[in-house]
Amino acid sequence: MPSFDVVSKIDMQEVDNAVNQSKKELATRYDFRGTNTEIEQTPEGIVLRSSDKEHTTAAYKVLMEKMVKRGVSLKMLDPEEPQPATKQTMRQLIKLKEGISTEKGKELVKLIKESKIKVQAQIQDEQVRVTGKNRDDLQTAIQILRGADVGLDLQFINFRD
Repeated sequence: MPSFDVVSKIDMQEVDNAVNQSKKELATRYDFRGTNTEIEQTPEGIVLRSSDKEHTTAAYKVLMEKMVKRGVSLKMLDPEEPQPATKQTMRQLIKLKEGISTEKGKELVKLIKESKIKVQAQIQDEQVRVTGKNRDDLQTAIQILRGADVGLDLQFINFRD
């Protein structure tokens, strides 16, 4: 029986490359001189530090540009508000969203069921498996999921006949 999996994964190598490119640009740009603006990648996400909120926001825009150039979807970024940090600086944490949560999985399953296509969808860990009797129904399900705005960057893997 044909099937495919719907996942939401981040290419961490590309994220790392985008962070490194952002570091280089922030180090060389004239408008960031003397602001102590820096970007670092931590286990909880990406941390931006700068002397004020405007430079923190500008550094986030530089990071977004580099992410887009590297092919990382901006839907994967979950920025928090800049917070005051030590020594009169601002700190902003940008979390990376990976995987399909149970609520989002239920939303995807509901979308597929409402479309009245002859396929079954089930949630497995952080992915959704869609099975059907023929390939055309599965391709229709993929088109429906691509057209829906669920706030995640979806990839379709393990397409099997």
